[in-house]
Amino acid sequence: MTQTLRKLVTFQEFVEWKPDGKRYELHDGVIVEMSQPLGDHEDITGFLTLEIAVEIKRLKLPYSIPKTALVKPPESESGYSPDVLILNRPNLATEPLWKKESTVTLGASIPLVIEVVSTNWRDDYYKKFGEYEGIGIPEYWIVDYLALGAHKFIGNPKQPTVSVYYLVEGEYQVTQFRGDDRIQSPTFPELSLTAQQIFQAGSNS
Repeated sequence: MTQTLRKLVTFQEFVEWKPDGKRYELHDGVIVEMSQPLGDHEDITGFLTLEIAVEIKRLKLPYSIPKTALVKPPESESGYSPDVLILNRPNLATEPLWKKESTVTLGASIPLVIEVVSTNWRDDYYKKFGEYEGIGIPEYWIVDYLALGAHKFIGNPKQPTVSVYYLVEGEYQVTQFRGDDRIQSPTFPELSLTAQQIFQAGSNS
């Protein structure tokens, strides 16, 4: 992250202020300007978006992948901008903030969310992990292609890891994938993708 503006604001103030061009999130009332993603980060995000979009189309699922939508935990002054956000379109009719603010608050609207780790890895493994679990998002991927997370998350020695968290009785359980491991996704069980293919998407450019 490049800068934190320390004036506490409400979520409503945030969405009314948020300018185009740069990427911001709101963390407990604090506006955070996200660092400019590295090229590899963008390559991996784009690769995953395309792969999942193909699967959505193949299965004829009522899902979409927005570009700039926000995820807001209920009863909080936070708003997150995931790297990849899958929306269940039929449920958007029940989302109070969707029409005017492109914001979702309900786990039933979000089958899957993906964060590609950069220097703010603590946000992905701690803050967003807890918030996404609390919202009830069924599946959450952390794609740690640079192995930046702590040893307790990705092992010792550290190595690039895709952690797939999925809700079991309201709590996230995790399965991790490395190298030639095929990603096992509860949301997209037929997805044919290895961890290494994801990592290579960022190293081929």
